[in-house]
Amino acid sequence: MSGQSNGSMRHRARSLEQPAGSSGPLPAGGVAAVERALSPQERAELQEAFRRTLAGGVHGLCFSPYLEGQAPGARVSEAQIRARLEIIRPHVRWVRTFSCTDGHEHTPRIAHELGLQTLVGAWLGKDRDKNEREIDGVVAIASAGHADLVAVGNEVLLREDLPEDELVAYLQRVRQALPGVPVGYVDAYYQFEDHPRVTAACDVVLVNCYPFWEGASIKYAGIYLQEMYNKVKAISKGKDVIVTETGWPAQGEVNVDAEPSAENQMLYFLDVRKWADMANIDLFYFSSFDESWKVHSEGWAGTSWGLWDENEKLKFVN
Repeated sequence: MSGQSNGSMRHRARSLEQPAGSSGPLPAGGVAAVERALSPQERAELQEAFRRTLAGGVHGLCFSPYLEGQAPGARVSEAQIRARLEIIRPHVRWVRTFSCTDGHEHTPRIAHELGLQTLVGAWLGKDRDKNEREIDGVVAIASAGHADLVAVGNEVLLREDLPEDELVAYLQRVRQALPGVPVGYVDAYYQFEDHPRVTAACDVVLVNCYPFWEGASIKYAGIYLQEMYNKVKAISKGKDVIVTETGWPAQGEVNVDAEPSAENQMLYFLDVRKWADMANIDLFYFSSFDESWKVHSEGWAGTSWGLWDENEKLKFVN
């Protein structure tokens, strides 16, 4: 995956064991799984629950400014950033960004102008010159007061783009430049178990948790998510753990027992929101808008994670 990609590479995802007690009901906060076609009345009730829950707001959303026909590497305008932030603003308190170049550097300022808080990401990859521009960008944004949290890199270890030593050096450099601003690194939950030096270098631990990409049935997806979170919490040494990505696609290819569908996307959203509220966990849902450019790296499933479609129309609401 190239450029400032909103989202994740999953082909090397590590599967958890079958969740304990998975033959029984989901834990508190869980929702029933769809094991048959819904009747028109049942679907209408599910849509209403989705609409009502989204209207009540979520902690955070991963923000994609790319319009149809754009992809990483395209320059995004302030106008399109503002227009899309205006769409999601009534439903969210925080937004997460993924890059500080190619126009994305304007998103945190505009979000603050609209009353939103920001988790600002610097995209790191194999291009060291681009990395320097990203690091300079995130430091400038935070120094100007437009970053409430900073993420240095997204799934760099998962993609094997940089060695651990370089990643830790970037983290230390940004932390030294931004005293008073919490700084962390984003990756799949198990990378923090495998890389304790990275965990130690973070002020806050930022984890991506995808039951779908690990092949979990929607029946057990809520349990999987909680187990992923608890694994990181257990090794975080008291640091705050924030779920920076989790979601479910509305269409695409089946991944082991994980089935993309509109019903499952709504169910997973409801389950995630209820668990995060009950457990008092800060969580950024993935994602705001569908992204058709992802078909080349993640198949059709990768294009349909948004709560709004690529034309900025809210899904599942007639």
